[in-house]
Amino acid sequence: MPRAHSSVTTRHRRNKILKAAKGYWGGKRRLFKSAKEQVEKGLQYQYRDRRVRRREFRSLWIARINAAARMYGMSYSQLIGALDQKGIEINRKMLADLAVYDIKAFEQIVNSAKA
Repeated sequence: MPRAHSSVTTRHRRNKILKAAKGYWGGKRRLFKSAKEQVEKGLQYQYRDRRVRRREFRSLWIARINAAARMYGMSYSQLIGALDQKGIEINRKMLADLAVYDIKAFEQIVNSAKA
């Protein structure tokens, strides 16, 4: 029985890695071993940073809410505590959006939390 060659499969696998390494500099783009290492590292960064992005956005929202709440004589923690106590359920993303784009609506929310 003749020997089976895997050259086509191997070439496809290597080309897939080299295609993913497009845009890298030097051997990290041209050499298979370096490209493979760099692509795998890039995928690790990609996975990690999808989670980091959520953390960074939450801290941005909190900073915006805090800045807007202080205009009405409250701190961020006082505002969130008052909203919880009153049973007003609005997430930080929406609060930050109101603080930036619709300050009148944010003021109404702060006043209802104070009352």
